[in-house]
Amino acid sequence: MEPAVRRGRPRSEAADARIGGAALELLLERGYDAFSVDEVAVKAGVAKTTLYRRWPTKDHLVVAVVARMQDEVPVEYRGDVRADLTRYLNAIVDGLDRMRLAGRPAASGDTSAGLVAEVAAAAARHADIGAAVQAMFVRRNALVLRLIEQARDAGELREDVEPEVLFDQLAGALYYRLLITGRPLGAAYVDRLVTGVLRGAAARTA
Repeated sequence: MEPAVRRGRPRSEAADARIGGAALELLLERGYDAFSVDEVAVKAGVAKTTLYRRWPTKDHLVVAVVARMQDEVPVEYRGDVRADLTRYLNAIVDGLDRMRLAGRPAASGDTSAGLVAEVAAAAARHADIGAAVQAMFVRRNALVLRLIEQARDAGELREDVEPEVLFDQLAGALYYRLLITGRPLGAAYVDRLVTGVLRGAAARTA
């Protein structure tokens, strides 16, 4: 008889939830520079080795926290693509503003991209971080692309609309405004953006 295969210790969902919650709270409170993996371990009540085994650097944990924030944003086609995309982009803007202001008072007047820029910089510095960030966006964007496909199939959008190109126009504008120009985002900008992009993509009515 072959010996039984020894399995590693199973991951605890409860521990993962505590770690994720502690990391998100500390990251938004402290900001990138003052964020500490060791402090997350203490706050979550887990061993430091547990965190470093899963997330070997602060950057890895930060990306996991950002992914957690993204996963909290629902993506659903409800039959009105303009309303659906506006709702989704407003939720993304709320998350970007939280990340931008992480560790800084809301009334600071600082227009820098904050944590968003730190994640982009980490992705550029380290190939594995870059791969993790790309995988995160591929996974999340697939849901939005499906929403756009459903709107196209329902006749709201032209048949030749490419979902990826349309979403690039929307998301690209948000990140350009945040990372490059420093201009505010907000609901009014999202409304103008969605209206402008869909003007050229909407199906013609008789």
